[in-house]
Amino acid sequence: MKKLEKALCVLKESAKIAGLESVIPFLSSPQRSVDVNFTIATHEGDKQFTGYRVQWNNALGPYKGGIRYHQNVDKDEVFTLALLMTIKNAVVGIPLGGAKGGIAFDPTQYLVRDLEKITRAYTRAITPIIGPTVDIPAPDVNTNAQTMGWIMDEYSKIVGKKSLAVVTGKPIDKGGSQGREEATGRGGLEILLKVCAQLKRTHEKPMTVAIQGFGNVGSHIARLCANAGFTITALADVAGGIHHDDGLDIDRTLKAKERRELLKKSCFCTGNLCNLKKCKFVGSTAVLYGDVDILVPAALEHQITKHNAHRINAKIILEMANGAITPEAETILTGRGITVIPDVLANAGGVVVSYFEWLQNMHGESWTKEKVDSKLHTIMVTAYTDVVSTAKKYKTSLRIGAYIVALRRITSAPTPQPLILNT
Repeated sequence: MKKLEKALCVLKESAKIAGLESVIPFLSSPQRSVDVNFTIATHEGDKQFTGYRVQWNNALGPYKGGIRYHQNVDKDEVFTLALLMTIKNAVVGIPLGGAKGGIAFDPTQYLVRDLEKITRAYTRAITPIIGPTVDIPAPDVNTNAQTMGWIMDEYSKIVGKKSLAVVTGKPIDKGGSQGREEATGRGGLEILLKVCAQLKRTHEKPMTVAIQGFGNVGSHIARLCANAGFTITALADVAGGIHHDDGLDIDRTLKAKERRELLKKSCFCTGNLCNLKKCKFVGSTAVLYGDVDILVPAALEHQITKHNAHRINAKIILEMANGAITPEAETILTGRGITVIPDVLANAGGVVVSYFEWLQNMHGESWTKEKVDSKLHTIMVTAYTDVVSTAKKYKTSLRIGAYIVALRRITSAPTPQPLILNT
């Protein structure tokens, strides 16, 4: 499990720096891992699927973590992401443990009715180990509010009562929270603004940003950064990207992408759109190497490695995708004076507002977007302050500082939470 080994190396290094070696065995393996297999009648005939749910640690509270649909999902990936969720939730100080789930398939090859069948079958398989006080899934790569609605509905049928709090990231009319859809991006922007202010990079002229990944996270961080005064010069999705030195019109690009699905079919910029000579198509990975102030990897893991870290020209990297930067790459980047804002801090806004949604469901409340955004701001800024002060104390990176913050909170938990199975 190469990805897990890399994540555990960071965990062990952080524990040793802080004198917390006793926690290493406690966090080096999951408390439970479940593999599920099922067959679904799809539009192309019967297909077999393999899924996973990994519950890493619940010392701080119920397990919490997303479910992703992707052809590269495997046990190594899900184990790694479950560990990262454990750390992330502790970094921002919310009373939740870490988990992750996924199904290994390419959802773009299936109809919506197929996806619903697949989701409901997966839900039936994991129902015995999830629940509002046990394990609360959420959206991740290639899953969304509709997916969560299917899970909630199927789970509720099985347990015999409506259970809003079994998942988060639901549609608003099914118990979802205001502000949840853009929460990951908004949390990332809060951290980015703090870093820019600390580095005194707040701008005589707008800072430039390149974003790899234009799904839920990438599209929201693009819009939010543009609204905050940054200039987005490059965007990329799985099929390729677009670049313009003077900045892309994000609202028009979003509308074009909605119609055409892929950025390569919608080169929308300020002015006369695709007739602008400076607007050009680039490869998905080419956006990583542009001459920009800020790089935002918001696609999949291991996009920046020891093999390409020397090609990065950005001064700040906001790691919005989980595990986008390998430990070896980060050593190269920080050695070159590049500030790396780690995933466990940068993209924690999503799980923070998921926590808010869970609270609202558990207590029968409905918060305004203003209340959600205000509470998110407070938690993200507090987490940033904790991470920076810890990193300074130990003379280490923001990532190690974040891990130390998390490990201290986990080791300070009164007692590990019991595993409770649904009956």
